[in-house]
Amino acid sequence: MVRRLERDLPELLAFFSFPRHLWKKLRTTNIIERCFVEVRRRTRPMVCFVNVASVDRIIYSIFQRFNLEWKNRTLKLFTQAA
Repeated sequence: MVRRLERDLPELLAFFSFPRHLWKKLRTTNIIERCFVEVRRRTRPMVCFVNVASVDRIIYSIFQRFNLEWKNRTLKLFTQAA
């Protein structure tokens, strides 16, 4: 996941090249932002964790679920262009 984030970082941060007043709207559709919103949503009610491994497990499971959901998803933009 980290390697992919590093590879795709310029594209994922492309919203910074647009006027500032559009950043919030563009950023909320950003796939990275969506993932981290989900992590915060899942971990916030837990308040505290027993150890680092417990945090790692919950974050891993959240991202694993995203990977499974997105594995076979076709992006409409690409299907319409074809």
